[in-house]
Formats: sequence, C-alpha cells, structure tokens
Amino acid sequence: MSLDFSVNNNASAASILANLQYVNNEINTSYQQLSTGNRINSAADDPAGYAISQQMTSQVNALNQAIQNAQNGISMLQTASGAMNQITSILQTMNTLAVEAANGTQNSTDLQNLNQEFVALQNQINNIANQTKFNTMTLLDGTFATSGIVFQINTDSTTNSQLTVTIAAVSIGALFSASALSGGYLQITSQTLAQQAISLVQAAITSLSMYQAQVGAVEDQLNYTVSNLQNTADNLQNAEATITNTDMAQAYTQFSQQQVLQQVGLAMLAQADQQPDAILKLLQ
Repeated sequence: MSLDFSVNNNASAASILANLQYVNNEINTSYQQLSTGNRINSAADDPAGYAISQQMTSQVNALNQAIQNAQNGISMLQTASGAMNQITSILQTMNTLAVEAANGTQNSTDLQNLNQEFVALQNQINNIANQTKFNTMTLLDGTFATSGIVFQINTDSTTNSQLTVTIAAVSIGALFSASALSGGYLQITSQTLAQQAISLVQAAITSLSMYQAQVGAVEDQLNYTVSNLQNTADNLQNAEATITNTDMAQAYTQFSQQQVLQQVGLAMLAQADQQPDAILKLLQ
C-alpha cells in the first residue's frame, strides 16, 4: 500500500468539492421547488414531464377560452331573446287593438285613434330590431338570418368545435308580407283591415315564438357545452398538476437530507484541505 503525498494535486479535496457542488445544485433546485410549489420549473428539471405539461397547459388555456366564447355566445343570445320578448309583448298588445278595431261598434274616429297606437307600436318594433346590439353588432335586423354567427366552442379548427346560429329578422318588414303593409305598416283604419290584421299579428306571434324557441334551444346547448368544457378543463388541469406540482413532504425530506450532506461535505473538504500540512511535517 502506497501513500500519495502531493502539493500540486489534492485528489480527495477535488472529489469532495465535486460532490459538494452537486449537493449545492440539488439544494438550489429544492429551494425553487419548495418556494414555487412546482416540481418542474424549467425543461432541465424533467424534459419529458415539461413537454407533456406544456401540451396540457396549452389545452387547458384553449378550453378556458372556449368556455369564455360559449359564455359570450350565451350573453349574445340572451340579449336577442330579451328583445324578442319585448316584441312579443308588443305584438300581443297589437293583437288586442286589432280585435278591438274589428268590432263594428267603433266609429271612424275610434279607428283612427286605435290605428295611431297600432302604428306607434310597429315603430317600436322596428326600433328594437334596429337597436338591439351586442358588441356593436345588430342582432335582429337580419344580419345573422342567413349565414348566421359562428361560435368557436372547442379547441380545434374542425366544424365539431363550431356552432353556427341564425337569428331571424324581426322588423315589421320581416314579420309581415309587403302586400299586407300600407305605408310600411299594418293598418286598422277599417273593420276589414282590422280583421285582416288579427290573422297577420297572430301569425307573427307564432313565428316569433318559434324564433325564440330556436334561440332558447341554442342557449341550452351552450350551457351544457360550458359544463362539459369546464369538467374537461378541470380534469386536465388536475392531471397536469400531478406532473408539475411539488410533493411538499417528499421535497422537504430530500431538502433536509441535502442540507446534512452539505454540512458533511464542508467538514470533509476542510479535512481534505489539511492533507498538504502532512507534507510540511515531512520537511521539518
């Protein structure tokens, strides 16, 4: 057995220093994991886990935005539905006026007064149709009656992730045929016109009820979509958390072990650094 005495190379100290540097790096990693609560703070911590977590994060972010899209769609349809409710209420009043005007007890002055209110109500229908907007987009003037509006309610670019909704026009010109209008309005200035108006207004109420039912059905569909997307996002986020989140108990246990190793390493390094002193004793 030989003893290696050298002042130019202290192999023991170099080996201990290398181990100490490794332990210090592990301690720094533990500091980061414990302080952030994340086991993976960079790709170097777990390359495969980092790649998977980033993909999951992308999906969760997209799902959350799809949820917001669907909720915005619900708000838009609620705006349209609320305006249609107002128009339905107006049509109900118009129906009452038409029935009143159709009675033979009304004189010409009565019919003119009834017709004046009847026309004013139609003006209000047109106002609602032209002024009901969502994010500056007019909803009930026929803009979305044919091509519809497309809601992006999932995370890919396929048609499965899109929902197209049409919103019918509900102005007087859309609710009633042009041949039935005089000066752009239904009139009840005579008993005959009033009797005709009864059928036309009741048909408009039926049509508008169908439009409202269609809008309500889409609202229900979007509500279920939001629930499903939220469930998917929550589950995916939980799965991502199992990859990236720090197991605090395990991390602190490792941290305590690393601190002990660091203290032992420093003590051993101090002992190894004293090895050259033995050579000085040989020279005395």
